Formats: sequence, C-alpha cells, structure tokens
Amino acid sequence: MSYIPQFNITPRLLSLVETIAALRERIQGAAVEVSWIPALQKDTRTRNVHASTAIEGNPLTLEQVKALEEGREIAASDVRSRREVLNYFAGLRYVEKHSMKERICHEDLFELHRILAGEVMDQGTAGSYRMIAVRVGNHFPPAAADVSGLMFELLDWWNKDAAKLSPVLSSAILHYRFEDIHPFADGNGRTGRALALWELYRRGFDSHHIFSVDEYYWEDRPCYYAALDAVRKTGEDLSGWIEYCAEGVRQTLENVWLRVQVLEVKSPEKLVLRPNQERLLQLLRDHGRMTPAQIWEAMQISRQGAMGLLRPLLDAGMVEKIGGKKTGYYALCAP
Repeated sequence: MSYIPQFNITPRLLSLVETIAALRERIQGAAVEVSWIPALQKDTRTRNVHASTAIEGNPLTLEQVKALEEGREIAASDVRSRREVLNYFAGLRYVEKHSMKERICHEDLFELHRILAGEVMDQGTAGSYRMIAVRVGNHFPPAAADVSGLMFELLDWWNKDAAKLSPVLSSAILHYRFEDIHPFADGNGRTGRALALWELYRRGFDSHHIFSVDEYYWEDRPCYYAALDAVRKTGEDLSGWIEYCAEGVRQTLENVWLRVQVLEVKSPEKLVLRPNQERLLQLLRDHGRMTPAQIWEAMQISRQGAMGLLRPLLDAGMVEKIGGKKTGYYALCAP
C-alpha cells in the first residue's frame, strides 16, 4: 500500500507554480556560463546549514558557520553546536552526491540520519527508527510499532508517485509526511528538510544547487510550525501547507534572481569573482551599505586589501561609492 496525500490544486497554487517556473528558467539560463557558480554554491550550502540548524535552536551565526566550513576556529561555541553544523554540511554533501539516485530505500534514510544526528542525539540511536513514543509540541506522532510500515508506504509513494507531481508539490508533501511520522527519536526536523531538498535535486529542479529554501522557514519559525500544525487541524488536508512551501520557493528564487542580477557583470568581458569578492558582495547585499571601516572589520583584511577587492567591482559597475572621502560608503549598484 502506498501513501496517498490529500490536497487541492488551488488557483493561488497554480499561480505560484507558474511564477516559480518562470523564475527558475531565468536563473538557470543566467547561471549556465557564469564563472562564479562554485562560490555561489558554497554560499548557498552555508546558508542552508545555518538556517536548518538554527531552526532547531543552534546558536551559531552565519559567519561562524562559514568559519567552521572553512576549517577556522571560532570562539564562544560549544562542542554540540559545532558538531550539528559540521554534520549538516556532511549531510548536504551526501544528498548532493546521491542527487540522481533513482530509488531511495530505508538504508539511504538511515545513512543520512547517521550523518546528520551522529553524536548529537538526545535520545535513541542515530540511523535507526525510534523504539519509543515521542511528542512534538501538541502533536503525538504514530506509535513506534507503526513507524517502519508508514515509512515503507512513504518511500513507495516517493519512488513511484511523486514524479507525477511538480517537484514543488512533491518536496512539500514529502517534507510534511516525514515530519508527521517523526520516524527517528531525534533529528527529524533536519532530516525532513534535507529530504525535501533531496527531492528538488532528484527532480532536476535545482541542478546548480544554488537555492536555500530553509532560510524562508528559519526567518519566521512560528509560521513554519503553525503551517505544519494546520495540516493536522484540517484533517490532513495538505493544500495550505503546499501553498506555504510554494510561497517559500517563490521568495527564495526571487532572492536568487536578484543576486544573479547583481553578480552578472554588464561589461563586454566577464569578471571572474574571487571568493573574497563573492563574500564582499554578500555582505553588501545583507547590510545594504557599509563604510570602508565596516568592510575592513567584517572581512578581517587591511584597507589596502579591501580596496584591491573593491576596485574591479567598482569598475564593473557592480558596486558604487556614495558620499565623500570621510563620510562615504559602498553599496551594490541597482540592477
């Protein structure tokens, strides 16, 4: 027997899917020939790790997560927080490596969970379905004795029927149903979001791996949990949840498209961005504008080093300086 999700294709969902398709086509087309894709992939992976672990309460900042990925030491952090972050990086690499796997089985889920939850489990064993009853807020997931059977049904649906739907829908359905079953004693949130990403990769939706939908969930965690809970309150009708997830994909792609426009050099010759220039552009996007002193401090480089990064960006029309010598600041040029 296979899992049969219950939902309706609403006019709003249709509109969202159409908008998403158009945005994705633009982004994929723009990304074909650019030389900064590896840097963008690295940044997206870091943002994904930060967002998904932060949803679960991990206190590390985005900058600290970046430092861990680069092998740098960070101050004022506990062992568990660091391990959660490093585990998630490893989990994303596992998903990327197996992004084209045609059939997913229980052992694939066990391996992913072992990677994500190793050494950070509060209860239970990493890589094994739970043997205990659990509670998630007001939700009481199915009994432990039923988990294996329910996961068999979900995997059967994922491997056979999910491909009949848009990946925007199938990833949302997979995400919800996994969280509803809550098959592991701990680490289900991180694993469920990784599986939703895996579905997007398997279906070729994010072939460049430059989208990070988890940031959408993290930016309004109460809304994320409320959307999950609303499915149960409506008799397992997934319509609202799928709309919520589709809106997250839309917002994510809009942000990516804006960034692509910023990074796309409008001069005849393409500028090959160095990693530090990619990081500087990201800082300017996040902060809006920065003084020279703020740039030096954030980048941990000298004034001369900062200017070496800025000059090509200024010449290419990607960054502009506004104001005088002493009171001026730098900002991204309008697309």
